[in-house]
Amino acid sequence: MDVVVLFFLLGVFARLVKSDLRLPEALYETLSIFLLLAIGLKGGIELSRQPIALLAPQVAACMALGFAIPFLLWPVLRRLGLNAADSASLGAHYGSVSVVTFAVALAYLQRQGVAAESHAALWVAVMEAPGLVAGILLARWAGVGGVGEARGTDGAAAFKASGMRWRELAHDVFFGKSVLLLAGGLLIGAVMGEAGTASIKPLFTDLFKGVLALFLLELGLVAGGRLGDLRRFGWGLLGLAVLAPPLLAVLGAVTGHLLGLTTGGTMLLATLAASASYIAAPTAMRIAVPQANAALSITAALGITFPFNLIVGIPLYLQMAQALS
Repeated sequence: MDVVVLFFLLGVFARLVKSDLRLPEALYETLSIFLLLAIGLKGGIELSRQPIALLAPQVAACMALGFAIPFLLWPVLRRLGLNAADSASLGAHYGSVSVVTFAVALAYLQRQGVAAESHAALWVAVMEAPGLVAGILLARWAGVGGVGEARGTDGAAAFKASGMRWRELAHDVFFGKSVLLLAGGLLIGAVMGEAGTASIKPLFTDLFKGVLALFLLELGLVAGGRLGDLRRFGWGLLGLAVLAPPLLAVLGAVTGHLLGLTTGGTMLLATLAASASYIAAPTAMRIAVPQANAALSITAALGITFPFNLIVGIPLYLQMAQALS
């Protein structure tokens, strides 16, 4: 177990024993901005060393993977008894990715001495949005949202009638904080390269793991506060949030293997496929599918799947990648 995971468990423990431990909201925002920029910069620096044309198959595969996951989960979520709005929203959360889970997976690979593609941060940036778009499409075709649902028309008509908020939604998805900072960091790193970013290396590289530990402490506090919601949503949600990540990780690992990635790269792609967004997805779904129960998706993504991936999933996905290689 990597040391940063223990900070997460400390946060969970503090919430369970009702400690008064709190991180200021401004500090949480600062830490999240730092992590997104640092991951983007690292990927961009490595991107500057490689011909972009050779990365096109990886980019296309990552986007297709993120887009497919909500469609794969849709029938399962409906069988669990969730309505169309909640199924679309929860699917979008799992189709998108968790940047922090990716950061912990990177730290774990370094601790294990396993090499990975140095431009892997590019995969995070391109996988953030497709899952959100897929979830929104599922909601619209199911007749959720817009005037189509109110008039009782079919899914296709509802989809056409609800296009009035697509511009606002696209702005929030593609220019929201997480995507903008990741893409911006990638661009800066790719343009400036290692020599051009050497002056900020002590901040964004040397301090990365310490900042990640503080961020995980805060997420532990948040996740610990969500544990009580499990009683409200039942065992079905718990089973889904625990079983879906390893199954989706298999899909990610096979994709990485077919792309010819290294063992570490295959593990990172498996981790991204298994992760669930709790930063970009809640904002996008609140705009696109306001009928969905936001607490349900956050509880599954942050309260269950995130701790599972940190403690059990990441080591498991490395073994999965090693078995494939």
